[in-house]
Amino acid sequence: MSARFAGLDIGGTKIAAGLVDADGRLLRSDRVPTPRTGADDVLAAAADLATRVLAGEAVAGVGVGAPGVIDRAAGTVLSATDVLPGWAGAPVRPALERRLGRPVTVDNDVRAMALGEVRAGAARGYADVLFVSVGTGVGGALARHGRLRRGPHGTAGEVGHLLAGRTGPIACGCGRRDHVEAVASGPAIAAGGPDALPRAAALLGRALAGLVTALDVDAVVIGGGVAQAGPAFLTPLERALRAEVLPPLRAIPILGAALGADAPIVGAALLAADALEDTTR
Repeated sequence: MSARFAGLDIGGTKIAAGLVDADGRLLRSDRVPTPRTGADDVLAAAADLATRVLAGEAVAGVGVGAPGVIDRAAGTVLSATDVLPGWAGAPVRPALERRLGRPVTVDNDVRAMALGEVRAGAARGYADVLFVSVGTGVGGALARHGRLRRGPHGTAGEVGHLLAGRTGPIACGCGRRDHVEAVASGPAIAAGGPDALPRAAALLGRALAGLVTALDVDAVVIGGGVAQAGPAFLTPLERALRAEVLPPLRAIPILGAALGADAPIVGAALLAADALEDTTR
């Protein structure tokens, strides 16, 4: 039997856990509401859920996708928005390793989603991939040959801070109103009126066109809650992106995410698989 891994997806409203094999197949999963009473309670609930889902199964490691800026070496949360009260500074890896007795790997939740789609979802088989998540915020990740590219400062793929060319109805997480997160995130679309969805999609597509041209990727995957609107969002985004990129890039696939809510669980488990591979090289 190949190695198996646990994946944990910690979010603002729910915590999900799953048992995943080395090929990214989700074998079983469950979820619980996220406690709103601080990081200690969130991590206790995550550990309890993982223990229940694993049901005595021996796993080679545990991967966690968590909101915020993550110190991957320490496995802690450097900074976070108020999506989870008291989440900044959370000792995710130390707390979960103590409770679960397994090595734990932690990364940002959008990167976990991206890895799931790259290795087991819509982008499987593509060499260079840009993943974009459009939900409460706008985030992204880059992957090459199935491995995440984080960059020397850990910001590779952070598309939410691209300039949008207009002022949005809400502020980006950094405070500015001229970033794509201020015009194309779920809350920005909700605040923008009845025609905001296609308008936001087109603005995001134009912004991504410049990035796609500079990076020269061979596939773009769009995920997150807003992307679940389907063609109403993806079609104007794709039309705008193709109109703006250089000719050699006009035929690259623009793909809707395939794994849905399972993507961050699968991707988190694959983070643990990568960490194990790195330690045994």
